[in-house]
Amino acid sequence: MIVVHHLNNSRSQRVLWLLEELGIEYDIKRYERDSKTMLAPESLRQIHPLGKSPVITDADLTIAESGAIIEYLVERYGNGRLIPAHNTPERLRYTYWLHYAEGSAMPPLVSKLVFNLFGIEDNAAMKSFVAPQIELQFDYIESELHKSTWFAGQELTAADIQMSFPLELLASNAKDVENRPKIKEFVDRIYARPAYKRALERGGKYDFASSI
Repeated sequence: MIVVHHLNNSRSQRVLWLLEELGIEYDIKRYERDSKTMLAPESLRQIHPLGKSPVITDADLTIAESGAIIEYLVERYGNGRLIPAHNTPERLRYTYWLHYAEGSAMPPLVSKLVFNLFGIEDNAAMKSFVAPQIELQFDYIESELHKSTWFAGQELTAADIQMSFPLELLASNAKDVENRPKIKEFVDRIYARPAYKRALERGGKYDFASSI
């Protein structure tokens, strides 16, 4: 049985969504962030040395990192679902967006969250680097979503599930998407999916989907 070590308001929510889309049985072990530091509890270190979420266990395997977890679940349990065929343009786009989510989209957002947490968002680094990077990344994403319904083409793939978290972070501030209609449409589409709604019911409070 797969166990998702699930931290509130974290990337692990999209792992629950993937499992629901695939129709895989799983259990959840819940962890709560420290209300002051917003860090994961020390108990997560008992599962993985870095003490971060998401982490899954499957029999004697322990797998961390969102991208690695998604690749493992799709390859092990997907039976060809949520991944384009080999040697197609869609497969190349799938691979790109699967890695882009954490490699390019998330770093400036995490920097912004850290600056906000410590009350230093009005500094030179934020104004001259972080904020322009956020604008650059999400203007790029907006332009790419004009090309197809989903990131890899016309069908939902696991790359869309991976991309959901940075776009939910962005869309949690309505001002950030008022001039990015394709990102808003993407987020609305994922919110409408039955599997996404089931994942919310299983995962519990998730602030980034508070508009549902």
